[in-house]
Amino acid sequence: MNPFASSGEEPPALNPFGPVQRDRDDAVPGYVELSNGDVYVGRIYMTRDKRLKVYDKSMERQREIPLRVVRQIECRVVREWMEKEWRFKELALDEKYYTGRTYPVRQYEHTITLKDGRTITGPLAEIIYVQGPTYKPDQPLRYRPPVKPLRFILHKRDKGKIGSDLKSLHYVKLVKLGEDALEEGRRKARESHGEQPSVTGSRGAGRSPRRP
Repeated sequence: MNPFASSGEEPPALNPFGPVQRDRDDAVPGYVELSNGDVYVGRIYMTRDKRLKVYDKSMERQREIPLRVVRQIECRVVREWMEKEWRFKELALDEKYYTGRTYPVRQYEHTITLKDGRTITGPLAEIIYVQGPTYKPDQPLRYRPPVKPLRFILHKRDKGKIGSDLKSLHYVKLVKLGEDALEEGRRKARESHGEQPSVTGSRGAGRSPRRP
C-alpha cells in the first residue's frame, strides 16, 4: 500500500548523492536455509544488544549467547502432527464441537554450535534478520536504493493456517555464520535457484521470511 495515496502527498525525492546505507556493525556474514530449500545470503543480526536465549538441557538452565560467538544454529523437528480445529458451541461455554478442519503443528529444538566447537541443545525462540547486498560488485558507483532486511523466526513451536498441511509449514532449518559460510551460502543459492533469492522474493507458503 502506498502510504502517500490517501493524503495526496508526493513521495520524497530520492537523492543519488545522499548517505550510503551502511551494514550493522554487529552483523555477521552467513546464510539462512529454510526447510523448503530456499537459501538467503547476507549479513545476519538480531535486535541490537539481544542474545540467543536457549534452555540448555544438559545444564538445566537458560543460557544467553551472543551471535558473534556462534558458528551455526541447526533446527531439528521433535514432533509434528495435524491438529483438529475445535470451537465452542453457541451459548455453551463448556461444550466444543469439531469443525471438520485441521491445521499443521510442529515442535522444534535447536542445536547451537559455538566457534570453539561446543554445542548447546534446547528450545529456542528468537528473531534474526538477513541484510542482503545493497549494491552489485561490478557497479560500485551506481546509486544504491535502500534494501530492507528479511526477518526470520526461530520457533519452539509453530502452527500453520487452517486447511494447510505440514509440507507447507516452512521453518528455518539452518543458520551458518562466518566468511566460509557466506561463500557456502552463495554456492547453495546458485545450485538451488540458479541465483541468490532476492530480499524481496522466493517466499514459500510458510510464515518466513517476513519484513521487519
